[in-house]
Amino acid sequence: MRAGELAAPYPTVDLSTPVVEAARLMAAENLPGLIVVDGERPVTILPGTQVLQLAVPGYCQDDPALARVIDEQSADVFLRNLGDRTVADALPRERRDLPVLEPDATVLEIAAVMARSRSPLVAIAEHDGPLLGVITLDALLERVLA
Repeated sequence: MRAGELAAPYPTVDLSTPVVEAARLMAAENLPGLIVVDGERPVTILPGTQVLQLAVPGYCQDDPALARVIDEQSADVFLRNLGDRTVADALPRERRDLPVLEPDATVLEIAAVMARSRSPLVAIAEHDGPLLGVITLDALLERVLA
């Protein structure tokens, strides 16, 4: 089986998407992250942990025990503090390379790229072309173990 046959539609965002909207999409679809596109071309991954890093106060990240001093009602709504920040604001300065393979890649190639990049997602696109779909770790394991 080739990558093009395994690839499935996957939600995307662009750099101008409000990060709160991206977080809602991850929560609604139970996703570990989203593919960030420039036009139709996949460019990087927005991991859910990056959204948390933007939303959680720095002093709580430095010492999680300090989070206990925040009352529970305020703690439950910390993501609302993201305001009008965008996906571009949430991405790390050093962007994570998005693993991209062409549709004719084999299952072993997909597994090798996922393992090397430590990414649970691989984008499928023709060379410098639009996103055709995504292969998730779950889909790959399901195929290999079938």
